Amino acid sequence: MKVKEVMTKELISIKPNGSAKDALDLLFKMHISGLPVIDEEGKLVGMFTEKDVLTYILPSYIDKVGRFVYDENPKSIKKKFLELGNIRVSQLMRRDVITTAEDASCCEVARIMLTQNVRRIPVLNKEKKVVGIITREDIIKSYAKEAGWGTD
Repeated sequence: MKVKEVMTKELISIKPNGSAKDALDLLFKMHISGLPVIDEEGKLVGMFTEKDVLTYILPSYIDKVGRFVYDENPKSIKKKFLELGNIRVSQLMRRDVITTAEDASCCEVARIMLTQNVRRIPVLNKEKKVVGIITREDIIKSYAKEAGWGTD
């Protein structure tokens, strides 16, 4: 099965110069955890995810302490969260984005998702324009459908 058969084609994206608050509001509204960031020429420039927001609002040492317990500072977190209205998407987005082609196999994309620990991958056409996005859910639903399961 090919990516173009199961990807989401009605792509919702955000612009790099939009506010991080508006982008996060869109994630909440859509009940999704990330969106591609596309510039005025239609070029993929990054991904904006809930993880990017958490990385911003939590203490900078969180990556170093890992699983250890740290003291919460609600005032600091609230302040950082309120700052999202003044921060551009481009300041928080991940620039190094894994992409795939329309003709890639779902099996290969699933392997990439597992090995690279990503939930969604933008799909590019031959002109390197974003034509869709494929998620883990898309792939699992396609396999379930092949197996004869109802997936509505």
